[in-house]
Amino acid sequence: MNYLKPNHDFLLKRLETGEGRLRMVLDTDTYNEIDDQFAVVHALLSPERLQVEALYAAPFHNDRSSSPQEGMERSYEEILRLLDRLERSSEEFVYKGSTSFMTTPNHPLESSAAEDLIQRASEAAPNDPLYVVAVGAITNVASAILLAPEIVQKIVVVWLGGQPFHWPQTKEFNLGQDPHSARVIFDSGVPLLRVPCHGVASHLLTSLPELKEYIEGKSAIGDYLVKIFQDYTSDHYAYAKEIWDVAAVAWLINESWISSKILPSPLLNDDFIWGRDPSRHPVREATFVHRNPIFRDLFQKISEDGK
Repeated sequence: MNYLKPNHDFLLKRLETGEGRLRMVLDTDTYNEIDDQFAVVHALLSPERLQVEALYAAPFHNDRSSSPQEGMERSYEEILRLLDRLERSSEEFVYKGSTSFMTTPNHPLESSAAEDLIQRASEAAPNDPLYVVAVGAITNVASAILLAPEIVQKIVVVWLGGQPFHWPQTKEFNLGQDPHSARVIFDSGVPLLRVPCHGVASHLLTSLPELKEYIEGKSAIGDYLVKIFQDYTSDHYAYAKEIWDVAAVAWLINESWISSKILPSPLLNDDFIWGRDPSRHPVREATFVHRNPIFRDLFQKISEDGK
């Protein structure tokens, strides 16, 4: 695949989060775990900073789905449940994504989500990119780039996927399900803000007692988030759960909550070991997540939603 050659200065400018209100879409495997739900809610309850234009259901396959297609369908249904509790309309707002992962390199998978992303990206003004926040396998986003390579000039991808660049291996769930799509993102020259998981997003821990104290009884969506958290495990004694995906949304709400650095775009080898080439185009990688202000902001917004 011949991508557009990335311009170094253009990328460095785009790797600084924009000012004012940002146009964004959110690509999410919402039923995969319980963290996507918190990320969706945080984005939708932050209109002062984020103009959320669409939600895309991403495929996933684990013990909560029998196939990537069922994972995508269940994610779509979960998005609708969240919108219902937030009293938001889903019409022309929620789109189904791919029913499978890429099985061969540079082979895009068409979907309503990819089609909508291409359309919205094409409408972006030169100095007002569309932020594409992805918190699952990045199949839908990579497919859109392969179908319309010119959109790399119109978007900024914020992806929670893989491990830190210094980690011995990077077979994390989001990246490991669709490595072909991950390589598209790393190789295409698209402006990329990446949130690694272990040692970074893994700082976003919360517990059932904390959620009960701060968001239970405050709003319909707060009660729903407490319920799915409580149902996730039968043993909550001295237990805290990572709410990883909130990091990607939080980065756009307030960049001071996420420490980061500029690195050459990584090479993803077949054994899921990072390859290094200092001549590669730059990307920005999160190095630390400041947990307290992120959860304070999220909990306050959930509480205010019920007023």
